[in-house]
Order: sequence, then C-alpha cells, then structure tokens
Amino acid sequence: MSKKKHSIGQLLLGKWDTKTIVGVAIGAALFGVLMNYGGIRVFTNTSLSTAMIVPVVVGALFGPLPACLAAFFGNVIADLIGGWGFWFDWSVGNGVAAFFVGLLPLYGAYITDGVFKTKHIVYYALCVVLGQLFAFGLVTPFLTYLWYSSDLTITFGQAWAASASNIAVQLVVGIPLLFVLANRYKRGTNLTKE
Repeated sequence: MSKKKHSIGQLLLGKWDTKTIVGVAIGAALFGVLMNYGGIRVFTNTSLSTAMIVPVVVGALFGPLPACLAAFFGNVIADLIGGWGFWFDWSVGNGVAAFFVGLLPLYGAYITDGVFKTKHIVYYALCVVLGQLFAFGLVTPFLTYLWYSSDLTITFGQAWAASASNIAVQLVVGIPLLFVLANRYKRGTNLTKE
C-alpha cells in the first residue's frame, strides 16, 4: 500500500497480487512452525512465541487482511504439526489479533514507503494491546464456549497469558523491526538516476 488516497475498505483488504499470496503462504507456514518450535512456555499450551512477529511483518508489507489470514492458517498449521487436534477458536483469535496488528496504513504508517514515525508507535501499541485483549479476552473464550462447550477457567487463563506474552513480543521486537523495515524501504525509494 502506498501513501496515495485509498478507501478504508482498500486499506483493510490490502493489495492482493501474487506477492501478497506468496507472503501470506510463507507467513502462515512460518507462523505454524514457530508456534511449535520458537517459543518459551509461559502457561498451559501457551508460549512466549516468536511466531507473533510474523503478523507484524505480513501486516506491515501487505495489510490487515493478509496478516489475519497468515495468522489464522498459521495456527491451523501449528495445530497440525503439534498433533493435538484443531482448535479453531485459537485460530480465529490469532487471526483477529493479527488483523489489528496489520492496521498500520489506516493511521498513516506506510512501511513500504518508508513511513513509520514516532507517533505511529503509539497507534501501533494501542492496536496491539486492544487487538490482543479483544481477540483473546472475548473472541477466543466465546468461541471456545460456543464450539466446545468447555469450562472457560483454563481458557481465560491461557487467553490472558497469551495476550500478555503476545503484547510483549509485538511491542519489544515489533517496534524496532518496523523501524528497520521502514528505513530499508525508505533507502530503496530514495534512489536517484544519474
């Protein structure tokens, strides 16, 4: 996405082309692998996971919907690799949280145009925190109860542990990563012809 005028719908859907589809597929595969092998256990079936960086990168490069799909399908892949069955309530939760992370162009942070300023950190942090709390504080427990009719005590414990660890990873690692990506693209767009 670029700084040109786009409707909110276009910003939310992202730009879909071959590069986006490949980015979502690679992001989903990487998310799935990192969910299983790239984390430190913090609670029952909940880890401080490097997989949470994937939605940051996919969202920064392609937008909210691609980030959502990469995290959703990535969680499905993680369930498949882990062998503990499919937990679509958590897949949807990860997708919702990733959608919030990918909202960067909505508040003017155009990473692929080299635009990520200090003011965007505040918006990004708010989106990360609100997205995680909404996804794992409401959406996942609701779907767990609706689809699996299970006791929500463990689900809420897992959800709050997941929210806290995901927020930590996406803020501590995500913010510097967004600056690095923006600077990389900024250098690429400042090329001059002699």
